[in-house]
Amino acid sequence: MERPPLTKDLSEHKFRDFYWLKKELQSFYHNNGLSTSGSKDEIAERIGIFLREGRIVKPAKRRTVHSLDEELCLETVITERHRCSQKVRAFFKLHIPNFHFSTYIQNYFKNNVGKTYQDVIEAWVKEEKRKKDPTYRSKIESQFQYNQFIRDYFADPKNKGKGREDAILAWKHIKSLPGDNKYRGEE
Repeated sequence: MERPPLTKDLSEHKFRDFYWLKKELQSFYHNNGLSTSGSKDEIAERIGIFLREGRIVKPAKRRTVHSLDEELCLETVITERHRCSQKVRAFFKLHIPNFHFSTYIQNYFKNNVGKTYQDVIEAWVKEEKRKKDPTYRSKIESQFQYNQFIRDYFADPKNKGKGREDAILAWKHIKSLPGDNKYRGEE
């Protein structure tokens, strides 16, 4: 079965059976007069509801946590409304020159409400040390199926000596099929 086009006539079941790029999801939303904001998973969830019920779900409003005049410090507490803004990035760059918002640190903010910016710095330093271990593999979030597939492809001893082009061909094949896009070694 070939991947069908993403149209408003597609069933939710068929939609969820295939892999879609975020830009494809955004294009569908835009073409149907809907908001394209949010993560890939959030947009996919809203499309699923739209295809199943015909109901338009608006993205959740996000409020910034800090007022422009609030001073950030090591004792600043992470709240449920925390956002990774340019102001927050600038603060952390003062303490960690190579700081950036990695998936790990964004998840740390989300999962550690009540902790402080000092705790964030300590978590960052620990993660950087872990990354230096040759056996370390960072967790790949569910919306990054391509990255997980490529990692698993190259971890398979059968693919030793194969190149990126081979992995991409295997990915293109698996994503054209219904079902999940996990590497299974049969490709």
